Amino acid sequence: MGDVAMIVPVLRVFSETYPEVQLTILSRAFFKPFFQDFSNVVFLEADVNHKHKGFMGLLKLSKEANKLGVNAVVDLHNVIRSKIITRHLKVLGKKTATLNKGRKEKKLLTRVKNKNFKQLKTTHQRYVDVFEALGFSLDLNNFKPLPKKEYNKNILNLLGKKNKSTIGIAPFAAYKSKMYPLELMKKVIADLDKEHQYQIVLFGGGNKEITQLDTFENEYSSVVNTAGKLNFTEELALISNLDVMISMDSGNGHLGAMYGIPIISLWGVTHPFAGFSPFGQPNDNSLLADNNKYPLLPTSIYGNNYPEAYENAMETIKPKEIVNKVESVLKVKK
Repeated sequence: MGDVAMIVPVLRVFSETYPEVQLTILSRAFFKPFFQDFSNVVFLEADVNHKHKGFMGLLKLSKEANKLGVNAVVDLHNVIRSKIITRHLKVLGKKTATLNKGRKEKKLLTRVKNKNFKQLKTTHQRYVDVFEALGFSLDLNNFKPLPKKEYNKNILNLLGKKNKSTIGIAPFAAYKSKMYPLELMKKVIADLDKEHQYQIVLFGGGNKEITQLDTFENEYSSVVNTAGKLNFTEELALISNLDVMISMDSGNGHLGAMYGIPIISLWGVTHPFAGFSPFGQPNDNSLLADNNKYPLLPTSIYGNNYPEAYENAMETIKPKEIVNKVESVLKVKK
């Protein structure tokens, strides 16, 4: 989800720069709501579990794209499936360009010895490079956030009318090494709750996560757990109206960034230098684990590789540091 969400700011700039060019987005149906505000976008669903499963299914999918009259292919994924589709369309005479993921530079950034510790090209800029390979120059400084959405009846029943600054918290991640300990996040929530001037909205999914978030909702009067209560389109509408979001190095931060929401991102064994920071965020909105206590950081691009005990690196980010950053961002926003 994060990879697809990171494409949105780039496509937003593309649409503003080249409104006469039709974009055909080929992705899973789940991600279609990302593109509902684009006037020059056609969405082509990839049903890779059924209709487009396997090699022959992917060829069928590429033929469907060809029938829509595409002239060129921009592969922003660079995986086996997208390569098969891209190569088939190239055989059919389409111009193509493929994402350079920068694997070599990322390996140098995360290796243990002789680490090349520097900021790499952002993923957003890598996406821009693919378009520019086909002759479409883009300036990400021209980005305009997607418009805020109105709350529907379901959201209003859950949250009520917005009359306080709304803080979103997405405390989960794919790996423990990228997830701020829940006992520390509870301290963050407790500190924000005692002010009685914020509405705190929790995001998650799955029965275990819902149960964990329900305990926070039951304990603190300012907290609403949205997990399992909203569909994805409603969740995006809610995110679009946040005043600030606390996110791990995960997809939720990228969802907020699509709407220009300030994102306070927390980093463990991964690092913003790899290029996966939410779009348009100042560097000091990224709160990092203590590099002095964990000198091998970053050890991974995705959070799945780390030395023993490094999965606890995020404990070095103090709850008060997060609270102070939230309050600072809200003060500036006012």
